[in-house]
Amino acid sequence: MDSGALSGLPVPGQGKLSDKDDKTFGMLAHLLGALTSFVGPLVIWLIKKEESPFVSDQGREALNFQLTLLIGYVAAIILSFVPFVGCVTALLFPAIGIVGLIFGILGCLEANKGTAYRYPFAIRMIS
Repeated sequence: MDSGALSGLPVPGQGKLSDKDDKTFGMLAHLLGALTSFVGPLVIWLIKKEESPFVSDQGREALNFQLTLLIGYVAAIILSFVPFVGCVTALLFPAIGIVGLIFGILGCLEANKGTAYRYPFAIRMIS
């Protein structure tokens, strides 16, 4: 990827936190999503957004992704009440969970490298 394309993204260690702390909190924002849905990324983002541009960016990205997954779950619940569609939507619940887990792990690994991760299909509600 062209380094010029990433020039606007935050870099670890540019805020009040150390480079290692930046990476750790960035990783936590992505990992906690798998365990706590949107609550973990929200807490990380609210607590650390003023201390580190990198953690703020990654916390916001993880939060937006978890909110997108939540919308998917709500849509699946609503669709489960539609006749003849309900049995198919039963497959959506584990699929949404697996997708969330896989992309959360990918985000965690990228944050550990100090790279800003972008989820491929997150609705960016929080900016």
